[in-house]
Amino acid sequence: MTTLTPVLTANWDQPNSFTLEGYGDYSAARKALGMDPDAVIQAVKDSGLRGRGGAGFPTGMKWGFIPQGDGKPHYLVVNADESEPGTCKDIPLMMANPHSLVEGIIITSYAIRANHAFIYVRGEVLHVIRRLQAAVAEAYDKGLLGKDLFGSGFDLELVVHSGAGAYICGEETALLDSLEGYRGQPRLKPPFPAVAGLYASPTVVNNVESVASVPSIISNGAEWFAGMGTEKSKGFGIFSLSGHVTRPGQYEAPLGITLRELLDMAGGIREGHQIKFWTPGGSSTPIFTDEHLDVPLDFESVGAKGSMLGTRALQIFDETTCVVRAVLRWTEFYAHESCGKCTPCREGTYWLKQVLKRLEKGQGTEEDLTTITDIADNILGRSFCALGDGATSPIHSSVKYFRDEYLKHFEIGGCPFDHAPSTVWGTK
Repeated sequence: MTTLTPVLTANWDQPNSFTLEGYGDYSAARKALGMDPDAVIQAVKDSGLRGRGGAGFPTGMKWGFIPQGDGKPHYLVVNADESEPGTCKDIPLMMANPHSLVEGIIITSYAIRANHAFIYVRGEVLHVIRRLQAAVAEAYDKGLLGKDLFGSGFDLELVVHSGAGAYICGEETALLDSLEGYRGQPRLKPPFPAVAGLYASPTVVNNVESVASVPSIISNGAEWFAGMGTEKSKGFGIFSLSGHVTRPGQYEAPLGITLRELLDMAGGIREGHQIKFWTPGGSSTPIFTDEHLDVPLDFESVGAKGSMLGTRALQIFDETTCVVRAVLRWTEFYAHESCGKCTPCREGTYWLKQVLKRLEKGQGTEEDLTTITDIADNILGRSFCALGDGATSPIHSSVKYFRDEYLKHFEIGGCPFDHAPSTVWGTK
């Protein structure tokens, strides 16, 4: 039985967890700034830390792409624009433990030789923005940010920047455009941000959880981190359980834990019901069913079963939920959030929404199932960023596993489900 490994979440139950007093004295940053920057990068490489924002790219390798001695300023940008349906780990992390992020930013910036760093945070979460601003101000006040950190000669300025609430700005190049004051739209790559990112200078864009995990690696050593998880997916991560589960919330555990184990910790599916389908990594990942309860939740195992680990946003749905209705809701989100730059995504998500609305009302035909999968096929792999690809995931997977449920809508001329029991106030 896999057990929880509270590291980032270890002090969340303390009333002062968000303050320096409740967090600590930045001992990991002090240690890192006494090391050679390349040694810090190597430590993160040796740990096996992979990006916690969804893609799973090796973090240390990403840092190593930054050219050195190029005469240009280097930048670190933290992607805190958490926006995807079901994904809810970075927001509570910044709310409860913002100093882990600030300390991680100091270490990361030092490693990549960046003297300016930015936290790009979703504008709607004003309470989190204020919490971050307070943590940054506290760090400046204690001399943990600014000039000559810890007497090392290293300078760092950190800015908290709030976005306007566009999901597309979670894509790293759209985020950079937004940070520069332009409309948030994905850039053509190459060049990649490591070569020409913010202000056309070398830039590292990392997820909140990725950066916040760095201090523990420096403090405890790369072998400690690599000793958790699986061979290729090392370390721990925050798994966010939501939906029809008895105790939804954040469960920090080694990668490779299964949903069955997490459900045991969370008290199982709500009483009197059984699991029907779930997402392993948010709404942009293909759905799984009860047959996947024992799939190890690591990048390789989930990928081998046809989905993606993503942000470990485990949305749990029981038998009261209409799959068609759920997929329609996700598709409406993607159609609304498409930035419009790419024709397949802009037009395709719109038409997916229209056809699914008709299907959910029982007004379609079986041919419409071919239509939506054809539309999805024409979006997949044909857009600048992953928004289009993510929008196709629930389409293909729901038709694969629940084709009969789609057909039932046609047979009875409407949705066969009473939607009230699936809601939070449902009692049946």
